[in-house]
Parts: sequence; C-alpha cells; structure tokens
Amino acid sequence: MAERFEIVERAILSMLEGKKYATLRDILSTMNPSDVAGLFDGLEDKQIPLMYRLLPKELAAETFVEMDPEAQELLIRGFSDNELKEVLDELYVDDAADLVEEMPANVVKRILKNADPEMRKSINQILRYPEYSAGSIMTTEFVSLRPHMTVEEAILRIRRQGVDKETIYTCYVLAKDRKLIGLVTVKDLLLAEDDEMTIEELMITNMIFVNTMTDQEDVARMLSKYNFLAMPVVDGEGRMVGIVTFDDALDVMEEEATEDMEIMGGMTPSEKPYLRSSAFDLFKNRIPWLMLMMVSATFTGLIMTAFEDALAAQIALSAFIPMLMGTGGNSGSQSSVTVIRGLSLNELDFSDIGVILWKEIRTALMCGIALAVVCFGKIWLVDHMLMGNENITLMVDLVVCCALCVTVVVAKIVGCLLPMAAKAVKLDPAVMASPFISTIVDALSLLVYFLFAKTLLHI
Repeated sequence: MAERFEIVERAILSMLEGKKYATLRDILSTMNPSDVAGLFDGLEDKQIPLMYRLLPKELAAETFVEMDPEAQELLIRGFSDNELKEVLDELYVDDAADLVEEMPANVVKRILKNADPEMRKSINQILRYPEYSAGSIMTTEFVSLRPHMTVEEAILRIRRQGVDKETIYTCYVLAKDRKLIGLVTVKDLLLAEDDEMTIEELMITNMIFVNTMTDQEDVARMLSKYNFLAMPVVDGEGRMVGIVTFDDALDVMEEEATEDMEIMGGMTPSEKPYLRSSAFDLFKNRIPWLMLMMVSATFTGLIMTAFEDALAAQIALSAFIPMLMGTGGNSGSQSSVTVIRGLSLNELDFSDIGVILWKEIRTALMCGIALAVVCFGKIWLVDHMLMGNENITLMVDLVVCCALCVTVVVAKIVGCLLPMAAKAVKLDPAVMASPFISTIVDALSLLVYFLFAKTLLHI
C-alpha cells in the first residue's frame, strides 16, 4: 500500500511541475482527504497554495483539517478573506478550535475575524476549557431532540440540521433547560413501529456521560470501553454542551501513547513530527534527561571506587559486571513497563501495591534462579574449562550467580515500585521507565555484587 501511494505521489508531483492542472484536479478529486494532505508534505512552499486551489471546495476543507500546522499557516497567510471564510464555513467547530490553538496570534485574529458569529462564539467557548480536558476537544455540533417529538418530527429535524453536524447517528434528548435526559439512535427512529411514537418512548435514559473538566485520556478510555461513536459532555449543572467523537478520542490516544513512549525513552515529549523537528529541537528534548542520567550514574562510579580493592584482589570479577548490570536493567524494565501499562489502562491502582509486589517477587525469584543456574553452567563450562581461565574458581562462579539472582529480584521490586510511587504523588508513571530505573538498578546491582564478593571470597 505504501509503495502504491509513493508511485501516485511521484506522478502527482510530476503533473504539478508539468502544469497539467486539469488532469491533476480530476485525480485529486477521487482521493481521500488524508492522502491528499500527505501529498503536501512533499511540496515546496510555493507549490502548496497552487495545488490547494485545485481541490474541490468540500475536499479542500476536509484536506485542510488533515494538514500540518505549518502548511495550514502558509495557506491562511495567502488566503483572501473570502477564501478563508469559505474554508472556515466548511470546518467543524472542534477542528476550527484546534486550528486556532495551533496558529500564532496574528493569524488567530484573522481567523476569528472571518468566522461567522456562531462559530466564533463556539470556538471561544471551547478555548476557555483547560488543555487536555473533555471541553477542550469536544465539538458543539450535535443533533438534539425533545422528548415530546414524534419519530416523524425527529427524522425531519435530523434531515434539516444533520448536514452541519459532525455525527447524526446518535441523537441526544434534552429538556427545556438543556439538561441531558436520554439518547436515541437513528436506527431506533428508522425501525420504530409507528411514526407517531414519541422520542420519550424510544429513548435510553441510563446515560453515560462526562463532564467538561474530565481528563481527555479518561474520555478516550471510556469511548473505547463502551464502544461509543460519541461521548456526551455536560457542564457543572448537567446541561449538555457538546460531544467528543471517536476520531478525536483516537487522536488523544495516539498523542498520549507517543508522549509515554518519548518519556520512557528518556526524552521530553515533542509536539512536532520527527521530520519537522530541527536538530536543536531534538537536542533540547534530550539533553536534560541525558544530563540527569549522567549525574545519577555518578553513584555507580562511587560504588566501584569504594570496592576497587576487591576488584584488584580478584580481577576476574570485573569481567561479569556488564552482564550483571545489563540483566538487572532489563529485569527492572520488564516490571516497570508492565506496571506502567496497567496504570495507564486503569487496570492497576496504588491500593494494589501489595498484590503487585508479591507477584513480582515470586516472578523475580523464578527468573533469578533460572538465570543463575544457566549462568553457573556457562561460566564453569565455557569461561573456566573451555577458555582455560584459571582466575575463575568455583567460588567466583558462585558469587556471580548469587549476585545475579538477587539483582534480578531487587531490579523487579524497584521496577514495580517506582511507577506506583510516581502515580501516588500525581506524576506520570512513564517518567520512572527504562533510563531512570536502569541507572538505579546499575548502582544496586554493583552493591549486591561486591557485598557477595567480600562475604564469600573474604576480600
């Protein structure tokens, strides 16, 4: 599929350069808006307005929503007031609000100036809500019905109002004070036995909804859990003010997953795609964490310095330090990733810490013993007998394997406890992921290793 799109992209760019505009317009009109938006990534700045003006009006608006903010800003700056108004008239309110949030102040003024009063009011309403709340990602365009309406009246209302609504499949039943009292689907209306039945007779009153201040990640999770196409949003007094549609929820889930991955990789989350980020942007996102890891790794150096006499007395011990630290770091990462995922999906809570700790200890003991047995055989058969290393004695082998087993247990305990602690103090558990845990486990694994060495080898 990707190869086919690349071929189409090259052909379209070739037609644009060859000024075959009529053919290009016919091809673009058959494409999906997301694919058309992807084509703009490969264009030079001067080509973007040219190709955009080839798009049919409706396709142009849908494509505009899918484009990168940089390309959107370039187009807006080049639009006449009439062109900008035409685009804004075709946008849904939530998409227009997202656009305003992405643009610089001078562009925002121009957008609001050319938006019609109703849209401007809706945009300002959405922008008042805190970032990452349900109110900030909702749309105010939904179909509302009254409980006394008949099926016939409801269908007529949907036909008249549905053109400008983001979704019409689920209709919300509101009282006179706009309090949400139920919902009815278009399927219910079409399959009703009698056109004179009232909405009150058909509607579902056992409602699931969210508040405008509900965290957007919780909203996305609820949409996924209940398989809704849209989630109704009410204000503090129970009045319905908008809906969050499943496509907005998917965007939220993608953003949150990307943010967690970047944090777990030891980076400050970036708002720009990789190819749009400069080297300096990447530097700013990565250097604070690298500095922190470098400073925290000082503890590892201090431990090795404190036990340098033991290393000098038994030089064979130094050969196994990378293996111990690597295994410990991997063990801690396994536990932390499992716990972080459980916390993110609300499968785990701080009250489960006892169960989590007991399960991880048992798992760690099994893993540690299995690794120690294999490691003992490998060191004795390969390093001692096959390689002929006389410095590796039976006691050295025992020290390494005992330290390995304990390191795995310690690493898994640390790996499960740190994300839980972060959650308890209202931090993102992903902060306590691989780089951070590996640094702590490295220091602890060395401490365990040298304590075993001093105890069993008497050095």
